Amino acid sequence: MRKRTFGLKLKQPKFLLVALSLLALLLFGQVFPSPSNAANLSVKFVSPAWVAENASDPNLRILDLRQNPIDYFVNHLPNAVNIADNVLRAPKNGLPVQYLELDQLAEKLSIAGVTDKSRVLVYADGDSILGSSMFAYVLERIGFQNEVAILDGGYTGYSATQPVTKEFPKYIPEKLSFRDNNAIRVTIDQVKDLIGKPGVRFIDPRPPRAFQGEVDIFTRNGHIPGARNIPWPTFTEADNLHKLKPLADIEKLLAERGIDKSQDIIVTCTTGREATLQYVVLKHLLGYPKVRIYEGSWTEYSQSDLPVETGPERPL
Repeated sequence: MRKRTFGLKLKQPKFLLVALSLLALLLFGQVFPSPSNAANLSVKFVSPAWVAENASDPNLRILDLRQNPIDYFVNHLPNAVNIADNVLRAPKNGLPVQYLELDQLAEKLSIAGVTDKSRVLVYADGDSILGSSMFAYVLERIGFQNEVAILDGGYTGYSATQPVTKEFPKYIPEKLSFRDNNAIRVTIDQVKDLIGKPGVRFIDPRPPRAFQGEVDIFTRNGHIPGARNIPWPTFTEADNLHKLKPLADIEKLLAERGIDKSQDIIVTCTTGREATLQYVVLKHLLGYPKVRIYEGSWTEYSQSDLPVETGPERPL
């Protein structure tokens, strides 16, 4: 009996392969990782003067990340859209403050006016630059391909010399594409395999007392064995935590702490937010070739049965 082939000739495997590939692209094209996306992303710190020079670019989307909308209402950068940095995270699998799913992240950014053609400038204010570095990381996480700029000095530094406004910008939201760039982060299972492995270096940017386990926050307190404690404010100016120190000073600090470009570097913190500043600086500004974030960080790690160290970090 002749076998039915439903209109496809089995002697044409190339046609079948092409058809299956097209079907897979249609079904899964928005969620499969794409390494080329990450390669095209550029993250940099820019000055207030850079903002003025690029203000006329219709593709520049400026995001004001301040959590209190009143701050935005009082004054903000021209054409800035207010989107608080805390909208990117929510409870997940029993853990608080976890990053949203890719489609949810893309939707939040799309509503704020970010499109596939956008160049994105982010800024914040107050006691932390971390909202800005977190947004830059999230854009890379969803496979954004264009330029991401962080305003060096934040809103305070900008408003000291440049014009601000109370007007709200007008824009038409468009769908933002996304792909899972999972090469920039590690899971707890990967962390388990990396602890104590030669050539791997964990960096923990939390305050020293939290790192050493002296603060009673979680069911278990301390740090991942072998981690180096480099608090994130050591990368910024003391009088403005939104302004980076000179890169030469940061490189010197890293060298003194035993961090170099030959290592597989994992940045871990409390909730995967503090880690983003050092991730951005090491990877995008200093050119470290292999830097990833452990997103679950101590929120997840403390609930596991993996080993915990307390006290000061190990000597080099």
